[in-house]
Amino acid sequence: MQPDPPPSDPAPPPDGAEAAAQPEPRVEWWALPDERLLDMRMCDLPIRIEGSWIESRVDQLRRELDERGLRFPLTFYLSDEWFTPDGVSAIAIPFYVAHPRLQKLEQSQMLEVEGGEHNWCMRILRHEAGHALDNAYGLRRRRLRRQIFGSPSEPYPEFYAPRPYSRSYVLHLDSWYAQSHPDEDFAETFAVWLTPDNQWRSRYRGWPALKKLEYVDELMAQLKGKLPAQVVTEPVDPLRKMKRTLRQHYRRKRRHYGLDRHRPAFYDRDLRRIFSDAPEFAHGISGAQFLARLRRPLRTLVASWTGIYQYTIDQVLEEMIQRCRELKLRLAMPEDRARQELAVLLTVQSMKYLHSGGHRLAL
Repeated sequence: MQPDPPPSDPAPPPDGAEAAAQPEPRVEWWALPDERLLDMRMCDLPIRIEGSWIESRVDQLRRELDERGLRFPLTFYLSDEWFTPDGVSAIAIPFYVAHPRLQKLEQSQMLEVEGGEHNWCMRILRHEAGHALDNAYGLRRRRLRRQIFGSPSEPYPEFYAPRPYSRSYVLHLDSWYAQSHPDEDFAETFAVWLTPDNQWRSRYRGWPALKKLEYVDELMAQLKGKLPAQVVTEPVDPLRKMKRTLRQHYRRKRRHYGLDRHRPAFYDRDLRRIFSDAPEFAHGISGAQFLARLRRPLRTLVASWTGIYQYTIDQVLEEMIQRCRELKLRLAMPEDRARQELAVLLTVQSMKYLHSGGHRLAL
């Protein structure tokens, strides 16, 4: 019997068929372009505090508390924003700080990364630690605490009108945040007290706020080495339970910090102090072009002065640019002076927005 002939090679596939049959190579989530990454559910993000950039900041906060003898139970977890749940000794950390790719996405969506820089991050963590300690020891129930800082039961306001030159409050976070509510006043005062090498006694000498710092100093001496009787550390709204996509998250966040609730009133006369449609300026740079060129530095400058989200300020600038186009305005003064005038104008309008509910009360 003759052996079977060896099998012949299969016929080659038609052109392009082999390539089409190959599965697409797997792309890691952090390598996805923004448009695809935005479709991921938040709960599906494979991130955690351990091993991330934020872990060393958390460890630093724990050391600072430990050095002061404050060893109350305190947990940290990832969520959508910075906050401390009411009545809970736990600090929620926004997901984006846990991975550089997510920080990049936050920057592209919101124009800044809140807490993305070391000192900024530590200021927020110390503030949140004040809330967590307040919750752990039930400090709101203390009569003297209520007398000095005000009633914690006071409703959180829809908006607040800060007094930038007031010396009755410490200065820690932006937007004169201590003035927004008695609980925020306590957390801000604690944060200043906790900050290493702060020299708060000399810095606040002669300020009514010094009385608050001295009270916190005395209160922390009483709590040193003592554990609270009962502590709740269960996370509220952890990232792992958030089913919405990143796209949905940012849509909602931009709506909150944009101009949906209040549109600042830009009067034509404000712009006409800097720009003009008179024939003698017809060959100058257009107001829209001039503003577009200064958009980033102006946004950053005013945000540093007011503490308002850069995204909000950017929306205000966009309205100014559009109005300059509609009125066909052109620069009507030297550029250096125009930059100064615009910085003042944008700051004034941003402060009006701050007073009208556009501030952030998320911490």
